[in-house]
Amino acid sequence: MKLPIIKHLTNFIEENDEDFVIEAIETLESITEVSSLKDEELDVIGELISNMYGAIEVDKMKKDGMSQKEALNTFMERVLGSIDK
Repeated sequence: MKLPIIKHLTNFIEENDEDFVIEAIETLESITEVSSLKDEELDVIGELISNMYGAIEVDKMKKDGMSQKEALNTFMERVLGSIDK
């Protein structure tokens, strides 16, 4: 996951609508079913999907009253905490 991308997507959600990101996730998930995709391509698509889900989570925290910086830091701490386990 890349924090600058999550931040950018969070701003996109704020300016537009979460539904655009959800639909993009659904589209990318559908593309992963193509049998001729290489592992590297699947990795890139997976990274994009992860960043989009991250942006949705950060947006929810912002709507619950956190600042963007606090929400981003909290999210990344959760991600890093789950990796350590």
